[in-house]
Amino acid sequence: MRAGGFRSLPVTVRVPLVAAALMIVLGVVASQQVLAALGRLQDARLRETARLHVEGLSVALGPAVLRKDVWEVYDTLDRAKAAYDGQRLLLTVVADEDGRVLAASDPRRAPVDSDVADFTQGAIAPEDVRMTGDPVLRVAAPLVYQSRAVGTVATELDVRDLLSERRAATWLLLAGNAAATVLLVFAGWLAVSRLLRPIGLLEEAMDAAGGVPRPIPPDRVPKGDPHFARLIETYNAMTGAVEARAEAERRLAERERFVSLGRLSSSLAHEINNPLGGLLNAADTIRTYADRPEVVRTSAALMLRGLSHMRDVARAILEENRLDRAGQPLRPEDFEDLRLLFEPEATRRAQTLDWSVKAGPRALGEFPAAPVRQVALNLLLNAGAAAGERGRVGLSLTEDAGALTLEVSDSGPGLAPADLDRLMESGPLPAGGGVGLRLVHDIVAGLRGQIRHERAGGDTRIRVALPRPANGHA
Repeated sequence: MRAGGFRSLPVTVRVPLVAAALMIVLGVVASQQVLAALGRLQDARLRETARLHVEGLSVALGPAVLRKDVWEVYDTLDRAKAAYDGQRLLLTVVADEDGRVLAASDPRRAPVDSDVADFTQGAIAPEDVRMTGDPVLRVAAPLVYQSRAVGTVATELDVRDLLSERRAATWLLLAGNAAATVLLVFAGWLAVSRLLRPIGLLEEAMDAAGGVPRPIPPDRVPKGDPHFARLIETYNAMTGAVEARAEAERRLAERERFVSLGRLSSSLAHEINNPLGGLLNAADTIRTYADRPEVVRTSAALMLRGLSHMRDVARAILEENRLDRAGQPLRPEDFEDLRLLFEPEATRRAQTLDWSVKAGPRALGEFPAAPVRQVALNLLLNAGAAAGERGRVGLSLTEDAGALTLEVSDSGPGLAPADLDRLMESGPLPAGGGVGLRLVHDIVAGLRGQIRHERAGGDTRIRVALPRPANGHA
């Protein structure tokens, strides 16, 4: 498993796996130590058996080998075989000093006067005997009598029982280590799952909140672990702070909306008051010159133009504040209303207004009207305030393959760092100022759009790109 894949596993799985790996390493080391100790013990037993056998034969066979008394050598070998009860000693061969076989415990395998070299090939001295994995070991040693080498003793030792003992010990260690590892993994999983149960409680609370953190009831807070209890209490306090912050931002957004409408209303009051004075003059003229049809017709036409303008202004205000506009599709008329609402503000500051809407009704109809209008209005109000007296404000709306791009520009000095943070970031609101730009950020994020800000040629440009809705309609 790759390191990244291991790190992606839950803690309840990783900890038992690490414990299992450590247990396996420990088991391998311990098993090697046990098998090594068993091997040393078996080697010592074999060396002792070989030494006693050779030394005993040297004492018993020395005179007979000197005399080359074959029958006495056979008799001694039979008695030695009976003493060992046929265990361990498979074959014992006794040769004279010329290397010719005098007698053997199995004469058919080692006939008299045969060469003893056939039985000493690969043989080792008694003091060097050790387990090699072969079921039969050959041992050869000189037969010494009265400090004189009078012949050779070659012996074959059967060590199959020792090999079986070693295999049984190996399997027992493997089974014991496997059982201990499985038990330890299961115990580790239980322990870690119990320890992390409060974390699971936090995860459950966050998942069930649908993106909005909800506090954990006090009766579900673990009482046995003060650290986890403090963690959940901190989480509950955090959820309260998040809810309070969301409520404060909502109230600030409402306040920003009313402030924006108040600014527009003061400008629109002038826009209505001017034609109203003209209407009063026209009405007075008609009353004074009622007998002159041409004067009446001119005054009536003036009144009609003034009333039409006032009707358009009133309709734009109503469209901006109608509650049933929520969920309605965007239309070209929405941007005409925005222009009518914003023009008095631009006129009051003697600003130049560049207005370009190059999106058709079909493309606009795939987007919701209320949030797009609010984004455009907030950006226009911010641009108008930034451009100042005799500045320049622009709005450009284009569509490409169903995507909508809204760009608002101004000739002002640019956004302050705090205002730029409100527009581009999702962190806590910087101190001071309103939340109009943050409202733009949140609305665009909700529409899965993107905001780009750039400063070029002395102008500030804020470009909002809104992708086509997934369901194809607002």
